[in-house]
Amino acid sequence: MSIASILGYPRIGRSRELKRALESYWSGQFSAEQLLGEGAQLKAERWRQQQQAGIEHIPSNDFSLYDHVLDAALTVGVVPERFAGIGSSGLELMFAMARGTQGATEVAPLDMTKWFDTNYHYLVPELAAEQTFHLASRKPIDEFLEAKGLGILTRPVILGPVTFLQLAKGPEVGGHNLEFLDRLLPVYAELLGELSRAGASWVQVDEPCLSQDVPVEVLESLEHAYQVLSSAAPELNILLASYFAGMGANLATALGLPVEAIHLDLVRGASDLNPALAQIPEGMGLSLGVVDGHNVWRTDPDRAIGQIQRAVAQLGEERVLVAPSCSLLHVPVSLAGETDLDPEVRSWLAFAEEKLIEVSCLARAGRGIDEVEARLAESRRACAARRGSSRVVNPSVRKRISEITPELLSRPGDGPSRRLFWRRGVSLPPLPTTTIGSFPQVPELRQARARLRRGQIDEAQYEHLMENEIRRVIRFQEEIGLDVLVHGEPERNDMVEYFAEQLGGFVTTRQGWVQSYGSRCAKPPIIFGDVFRPHPITVRWAKFAQSLTERPVKGMLTGPVTILQWSFVRDDLERSETCAQIALALRDEVTDLEDAGINVIQIDEPALREGLPLHRAGQPAYLRWSVDSFRLTAAGAGAQTQIHTHMCYSEFEDVMDAIAELDADVLFIEAARSAMSLLQAFADHGYANEVGPGIYDIHSPLVPSVEEMAERLRRAAEVIPADRLWANPDCGLKTRGWAEVEPSLRNMVGAARLVAAELAAVSSARS
Repeated sequence: MSIASILGYPRIGRSRELKRALESYWSGQFSAEQLLGEGAQLKAERWRQQQQAGIEHIPSNDFSLYDHVLDAALTVGVVPERFAGIGSSGLELMFAMARGTQGATEVAPLDMTKWFDTNYHYLVPELAAEQTFHLASRKPIDEFLEAKGLGILTRPVILGPVTFLQLAKGPEVGGHNLEFLDRLLPVYAELLGELSRAGASWVQVDEPCLSQDVPVEVLESLEHAYQVLSSAAPELNILLASYFAGMGANLATALGLPVEAIHLDLVRGASDLNPALAQIPEGMGLSLGVVDGHNVWRTDPDRAIGQIQRAVAQLGEERVLVAPSCSLLHVPVSLAGETDLDPEVRSWLAFAEEKLIEVSCLARAGRGIDEVEARLAESRRACAARRGSSRVVNPSVRKRISEITPELLSRPGDGPSRRLFWRRGVSLPPLPTTTIGSFPQVPELRQARARLRRGQIDEAQYEHLMENEIRRVIRFQEEIGLDVLVHGEPERNDMVEYFAEQLGGFVTTRQGWVQSYGSRCAKPPIIFGDVFRPHPITVRWAKFAQSLTERPVKGMLTGPVTILQWSFVRDDLERSETCAQIALALRDEVTDLEDAGINVIQIDEPALREGLPLHRAGQPAYLRWSVDSFRLTAAGAGAQTQIHTHMCYSEFEDVMDAIAELDADVLFIEAARSAMSLLQAFADHGYANEVGPGIYDIHSPLVPSVEEMAERLRRAAEVIPADRLWANPDCGLKTRGWAEVEPSLRNMVGAARLVAAELAAVSSARS
């Protein structure tokens, strides 16, 4: 039989036990011993579950209390100087780097950005000019021994040295981090030697940089690195893993490395299989990623078995591993708790636990094992039922898509002319202030939604509670002096799930949580059919909020690309068409908001850059349809309505043309952690519309001072003309507490007024 294998598994637990343990530790309710004990229990449960499912290559060191890239940095001793001497334990240092510190000593955390094209956020390692490396943490070794103590021999997972350097922030902008490789490799060699001496027979080294178009020096660095590593522990077998796309032109380099096996993502890179079989060296194994680790649909067993049989026919069973396409970190843990889910759609799904069984069965397919054959037959029936379901296609939606014309994608005028038109009716001060949308989701709000679902309160009682919260938030914003207000989104559980619950073609889950970063989890909805809007979604709350104040209140929408990217999408229709369907539904919402008297509408697109294909060949088409989808949504508004959008935690330099093409009147971006460095891309591009760089990092519990935020604004004003500059937080405030939010926003308004006065004084002196 082929070898059943996985590359990684969700960390959070079936009921988000890790989230609760982390937040209990941070609040002082848990000791370090209790947190580590909870982590040990979760790891043991994961290993035993995989063993019981029939997985033979079980990963270790794929568990993290916060982030695996941060763990890798700590393992090789990459700790920026500002964290020196912090804490008496590894936990304190780790959380200081992840979240910053406050109190007598305030230290800013590491930057955070997206893990390739997923919604998982990783902490960006920082390399100093004179960076040295050493084996500072034994976590990979300790976790291998931890599993071994339970009688389970695992395959440790480590982030490869070349990808680690590619992901890190170097000491110089535009610098070449690969110059550090020869300093780093001895530490990796030492780590592999320690794992081998601990009894490991396999190690998984992740090099997802192979899924991107990389320059020749990266490929040469991989060749050099693995010559060193393969000789460091000759008796240790290396599985080199790449995922999220096919390797394409990089495949020949991967097959030429001195490793014992390589992993192929055959869900997103099926075209790699034939050249891999044609070029694979004698004795090298092949890990076939035939189960989608990035989505929730059941695997078509006939497609997967066909790929497995082709590999087995050439290589033999002992050289073929059957696996998911990537780590199962990116899907929910279990379908077991989804008792309320639409039964028909539920039968089409597989979460992490179910994917373990899929992998195990596919590795054993054709062996006459009754249980395996019964499960494969069930999967065949489910896949056929999904293909034939009448609920998947909506003829009226398809007709409307066919009627989209270029005229539907354009708003009247350009950014500068619309700005003049809008400002005639709305008086704003220099450096106007606003927030990104959400305010803290206090327990009372979550409890109210739960009580409504359980029937403990009726719709009228629920709406009364929401109105009271909106009234409170509007009064607070007026009192501290914000210029453009929001209603605070108290009725929303999540910026994507809230819309999915009210759009046709979606289902939502009860426990389908996926880790976003640290203790933060999201519950992506599932798009199973054509998307449409049965009724208005946000108009009632925006209209009520606007009735409470003379200041403009923003209508708040999640954009079509972000709804698509942060959902589990159907795999039976082009993503571009699904995105256009969502855009048409949101366009109707824009029109209704404008008709209700809302003259500022924010259409958030934080996932636009995240969705960029990893290979350049696919990027132009993606950028074309993603920009068109945003424009299709926004063009439901006239010149009298100001369109805002928001993006966060992305590198914008390579999509600046697309951002400009969105034609949003005001663009809000994350900028606080990067010290405004992102703004240079906008200046270099000649971006003509208004920009709101985040001057308040909401992903840290720190309360920034007036002067700290004023200095960020001053830096921003050096790059963006002050008459096109706004002051705002990096992101929504949902995950923060009022004790942090209130002083932070007061300081933010104070900073904006201070810098506006300084700029006015300079302008007056010059004139």
